[in-house]
Amino acid sequence: MNHKTKLILDLDTGIDDSIALAYAAMHPDVDLLAVTGTFGNIETPIGVRNALDVLALVGRSDIPVYEGRSCALGQDTFCRHDVSADIHGQNGVGNLELPASPREAEKEYAVDYLIRKMQEIQEDLVIVTTGPLSNLAEALVQEPSLQHWPGRVVSMGGAVTARGNVSHFAEANISQDPEAAKLVLESSIAVTLVPLDVTMRSRMTSSDVDIWRASGSPRGKVLSDMLQYYIKHTLGTDETYVHDPSAVICALHPEYFTMLPSFLTVELEGADRGRIIVDHARLREPNPPTRACIQVDAGNVERELRQCLSRL
Repeated sequence: MNHKTKLILDLDTGIDDSIALAYAAMHPDVDLLAVTGTFGNIETPIGVRNALDVLALVGRSDIPVYEGRSCALGQDTFCRHDVSADIHGQNGVGNLELPASPREAEKEYAVDYLIRKMQEIQEDLVIVTTGPLSNLAEALVQEPSLQHWPGRVVSMGGAVTARGNVSHFAEANISQDPEAAKLVLESSIAVTLVPLDVTMRSRMTSSDVDIWRASGSPRGKVLSDMLQYYIKHTLGTDETYVHDPSAVICALHPEYFTMLPSFLTVELEGADRGRIIVDHARLREPNPPTRACIQVDAGNVERELRQCLSRL
């Protein structure tokens, strides 16, 4: 019997998050326990509604969605990056009106849900984050024993050798809450960072839009319209990056990625704020729990994503 990977997805549900969510929800080897919502590409309540609607679209309204933090640690408000509005549209899903899910978000706070499941499932749980790490960081603050949680975190974020996408050094997810990212990376949890270095090497193209649209299914049309918007507003060519789906694929297929084990942390001061760096005070220490993906078999990543989404 095939063992399914127990996943929780922590999303700021924009377009590539939606594709990552569809991939995880439809994958035969994934037991998707829940979605926890955060801010980033869009405000948290809108992202939560997007997640519910995408799950309904792919026939997985059985999966619960929990609303989490609305802003960074120590902050009272969230300021959306202009580039996020440009790439994902005003509503986070390319200004499309998705068919509404009949399901509402759960009443339990996402951070409380994360704490409960991390304590319950332990090493058999994988948390995949595709937005700021604020929900997970708050869980570690509320329950300090989770600093040594034996499960895995796979996080789309950062730029190690590549240039950032919101500043010369910083990537959007990390830059929205550098303090949260620093807290998570400096814990003892096994964190695999999936940065721009690898997510920009894998691509989805206009051919994918054409194939999904030609399927004739309502799901295919919605996903194709969403992806077409994303392609148009990212590179301005006939292709776009596979950012967030790369993190889910990495959780299931780490063999597609070359990883650099290092004690990773985040710069908080000056022009470097939000930059992923190696903790120089720990350069000589053995067995770092954090790893950064620095190379990828893009062909396998692209093939895996297309094959799974073709089930739609």
